[in-house]
Amino acid sequence: MPLIVAIDGPSGAGKSTAARGLAARLGVPYLDTGAMYRAVGLAARERGVRLPVEDPDGVVALAEALDLDVVLRPEGTRVCLEGRDVTEAIREPEVSLYASAVSALPGVRRRLVAEQQRLGRRRGGVLEGRDIGTKVFPETPHKFFLTAPAAVRAARRARELASRGTPQPLAEVLADIERRDRDDSQRADSPLTLDGRYLVVDSGDKTAEEVVDLMEAAVRAAVASGAGASSSPGGRPVG
Repeated sequence: MPLIVAIDGPSGAGKSTAARGLAARLGVPYLDTGAMYRAVGLAARERGVRLPVEDPDGVVALAEALDLDVVLRPEGTRVCLEGRDVTEAIREPEVSLYASAVSALPGVRRRLVAEQQRLGRRRGGVLEGRDIGTKVFPETPHKFFLTAPAAVRAARRARELASRGTPQPLAEVLADIERRDRDDSQRADSPLTLDGRYLVVDSGDKTAEEVVDLMEAAVRAAVASGAGASSSPGGRPVG
């Protein structure tokens, strides 16, 4: 199997920035798997699905029938839905709510996990999401769990929204972060969790470059030695 690096963690931990930087250094594609769930969420919203989801089977059928095209580029993941580039549209705040709702449906996850595995096995890459190292590619020895305090993650998300012209009050962003943490950790299918082979990285007091430095060193050391990540229970904190 080609080189697969899994970066999991909660919303706002800096996964996308770290994954893009690490992929560039390693010379492999970068795949934002969350963008795929956002695309399904956008499609559900555009078709009038209301939250909470009242017809899970209908949403699963929608996900299975969608023409969803993921283009892996060095600068990031471009997402096309029914021939339309929705890379920017899927970042709208309301779409986040839909993405969280549809990602909790086992049928949606089965459909998208299969596509993520197909993309990864074809070219390798740095994949970031919530269940890459536990569900999508549990066999990879390169697994990182990136986290940060909720307040830090909310401040990052608020700055990101403001830069896109869709500002939200920090208190609302923090409440959304905390709600998504609960939903992602408590869902029955593929919850946000980690096993003992992850390296846990707290990005709260680190720059993006420092996080990428740490991950790159760990991957290159593992490749050179033929060994994987730590097998200590619960993952090994780093830095």
